[in-house]
Amino acid sequence: MTVHFIGAGPGAADLITLRGLELLRRCPVVLYAGSLVPREILAEARSDARILDTAPMTLDAILEEMIAAHGKGLDVARLHSGDPSLYGAIAEQIRRLDAAGIPWTITPGVPAFAAAAAALGRELTLPGVAQTVILTRTSVRASPMPPGEDLATFARSGATLAIHLSINNLARVLRELEPVLGAEAPIFVVYRASWPDQRILRGTIADIRAKVKEAGITRTALILVGGALAAEGFEDSRLYAPDHHHLLRPRE
Repeated sequence: MTVHFIGAGPGAADLITLRGLELLRRCPVVLYAGSLVPREILAEARSDARILDTAPMTLDAILEEMIAAHGKGLDVARLHSGDPSLYGAIAEQIRRLDAAGIPWTITPGVPAFAAAAAALGRELTLPGVAQTVILTRTSVRASPMPPGEDLATFARSGATLAIHLSINNLARVLRELEPVLGAEAPIFVVYRASWPDQRILRGTIADIRAKVKEAGITRTALILVGGALAAEGFEDSRLYAPDHHHLLRPRE
């Protein structure tokens, strides 16, 4: 018996990986992360599968289900939204599985920031503009931020920022970013990236809050900010330049 942590992707049912889908289809127990996993994916589970929404459950209750499945020799598909390595709360589950001697695997998934970038039609890294992407969040009741991990520090780096789980903290996000980036810096909010009701709001640090409030967006939205998102006239990558030679394109 094995517990399989599976990244179900950002929302669109066809963005789960083939490996994740195959595991889901054969596991007799499915634990999934509430409204963040689409029903279309759950429809791929076995007709006789025990399917539980873990949103209202405590960690202890989730582990009880896994331990019970282990006692019966039943594999578990543990579906997380996006990629489970990002804000997936899998480390605490794995720690308890290890203590109980229960084997587990991790299958990666398409992360929300990648789906948001695709929706925007943007590359997050551009030559001479930004070659770094910082995935971060702001403090909430469930998870405070460690010392030194603040938005102003990250913004000074010039990296593209993908700010998760923070739309309810948008006012604070903007207060921290404006002194560094300026009021006219472009910022994007992508609501439910890849879902049928996906929405994209484009604005500046000065006006994006009013747009988000008017749209009534209060959850499940990613904030993207950085020069690469609105850059024009940037240099082409050297990768495909005629005078750039490498192992697969040697000098003639």
